[in-house]
Amino acid sequence: MTDYRTTSRNRPRPPQDYVIQKGDTLSALAAKFGTTVDQLVRDNNISNRDLIFTGNKLKIGHSTTDSFQSSGNRQGIRGGNSPVGGGDDVGGPTGAGPSNASAAMRRLADAARQAAMGMGGYNSQGLCATGVSRAIRNALGIGVSGNGNQIDNNLPRDKFKQVNMSLEEALKIPGLVLTWESTSTRLGSIYGHTAITTGDGHTSASDFIERNTTNNGRTGFKVFMPI
Repeated sequence: MTDYRTTSRNRPRPPQDYVIQKGDTLSALAAKFGTTVDQLVRDNNISNRDLIFTGNKLKIGHSTTDSFQSSGNRQGIRGGNSPVGGGDDVGGPTGAGPSNASAAMRRLADAARQAAMGMGGYNSQGLCATGVSRAIRNALGIGVSGNGNQIDNNLPRDKFKQVNMSLEEALKIPGLVLTWESTSTRLGSIYGHTAITTGDGHTSASDFIERNTTNNGRTGFKVFMPI
């Protein structure tokens, strides 16, 4: 007679949350927990399978669509290889994307759109820092002063961290604060520019909606993420 009882060797593991440790990779974790990289990516909505973060929780065996949240100043871990970066400068994609940005980032993106539409709409008013400051206050309850090339120094570091990524990458993620030290306009050459990403890959918002945000004529680019 066939014995259908499961053994400890083939019994499925119960769902669990695993805290990612330094040196972990998706491929190693998949092997450890008897699953696949593809399954981990699906269950955690990981937008970039080549980058995970120490300290984040990874859902194992849940088969849900919960978000893979970025949290705090964590070291970036290449999913299939070795640790990269560290501290605030994580390099490249940060693990936060359109499908898994934090609630604070989404609130900030929404507040930025509202501020922009309430000021200049689709036409610049020369008040970019005012629009960004208004959005940050409305979304996060944080007061930030300064013009376009000062606001980066005035963002509280316990609430924002600087991340190293290209403008192209940043524009795909909602709720990031962008700053430039200088632009090609007369006022921009003095006061710089700042805006908040909406996450659609090309639009940012400040005192107006800039439909095609580029680095053309702009220098000293920086990106800051709410934490």
